[in-house]
Amino acid sequence: MRDVELRVLDAIDDSEAVNLLAETVGVPSVTGTDAESELQHHFAGLLTEAGMDVDVWKLDLDDLRERDGFPGTEAPRSEGYGVVGVVGGDGVPALALQGHVDVVPVGDLARWEGNDPFAARISGDVLHGRGACDMKAGLVANLAVVRAVQRAGIRLTRPLAVHCVVSEEDGGLGAFGTLARGHTAEAAVITEPTSGQVITANAGALTFRLEIAGRAAHGAARLEGVNAIEVFWPVFEAIRRLEAERNRDVPAVFGGNPLPYPIEIGTVHAGDWASTVPDLLVAEGRLGVRLDEDPAAARAAFEEAVRSAAHPWLRANPPAVTWPGGQFASGRLPAGHPLLSEVRQAVADTGGATLTEAAAPYGSDLRLYAGSGIPTLHYGPGDVRFAHAPREQVAVPEFLEVIRALAVLAVRRCAP
Repeated sequence: MRDVELRVLDAIDDSEAVNLLAETVGVPSVTGTDAESELQHHFAGLLTEAGMDVDVWKLDLDDLRERDGFPGTEAPRSEGYGVVGVVGGDGVPALALQGHVDVVPVGDLARWEGNDPFAARISGDVLHGRGACDMKAGLVANLAVVRAVQRAGIRLTRPLAVHCVVSEEDGGLGAFGTLARGHTAEAAVITEPTSGQVITANAGALTFRLEIAGRAAHGAARLEGVNAIEVFWPVFEAIRRLEAERNRDVPAVFGGNPLPYPIEIGTVHAGDWASTVPDLLVAEGRLGVRLDEDPAAARAAFEEAVRSAAHPWLRANPPAVTWPGGQFASGRLPAGHPLLSEVRQAVADTGGATLTEAAAPYGSDLRLYAGSGIPTLHYGPGDVRFAHAPREQVAVPEFLEVIRALAVLAVRRCAP
């Protein structure tokens, strides 16, 4: 490696990075909460201290909702902020490192060891806590790269950018607002957890809502009514048939995943009295979008499958399908783009194992950046199987390895 690359590696402060990660996990920045905004402002200050020119702005929620391609939201929200730092050179940043500050709710506190999901507990070489994996380790890694560049005294001839966004977990409002603000880059790395791989494509995910009507009656005279739960079952079976059909020909990039485009019902609510035949069932779930598929085509296929459910009552009383909440299209890095080989080489040159290219079955901000003409991939610390769970964690050695690889990548792109 060149001297400038060795210098940036020597400038990484491992203890500082781990301490900052623990501090960041300690902020309960659940999507849409005040703490999410607080963490954005905190990182704006940290990026400023690291020598970056920082743009902080309040998202115009009404304006963004009216724009084409609005990605939807699920969490209640009264405000949101964008944060972008840029350092070095002039023109379009040669590289943007992106991470989201928001985390999902913690669920049952009793399932967390110590009953405090935000305590950032360290056991051996593993840091536990809500957001440790998804994706505060990646968020902190981006800042650690900038700090190392600053400490090493490296003059970047091409700009390096760091994007901190909100609301990734419920659709991508923060990334959408950042791109609408005009922030761009020649290439971007989103430091989501990649389980020792590099993710070059995401399937999409569309939130749906089903409303299935029944006919109310006294439970003691149930033959006079139509149970909405009972007539939901043929709809559920039709959805499972659609899922199997859409997963017949799986692209090789999914690495043997038998279900890259899952369809799942996440919530079901029916009835309002124990001795009454329920006359309404409301179910919500997510529909997987295939790579390169128009989300409108995916919605049409789902609606047709629901209409096909075999039940006499449903023919006369068709279920209502709506599409609230997050709407993630698919996205991918253009085939043959050099960013993939550059990330792999940076990992190899800093002692990491060869990265396998893969696609992910979930949506992310990747599709928004790719859709704006920014070649983008995922590479970051953590195993996604630990995300959104009471056992959420990240291995500290992996976290530090990612910082080293990204520091070399940033220097190679921005100080060639």
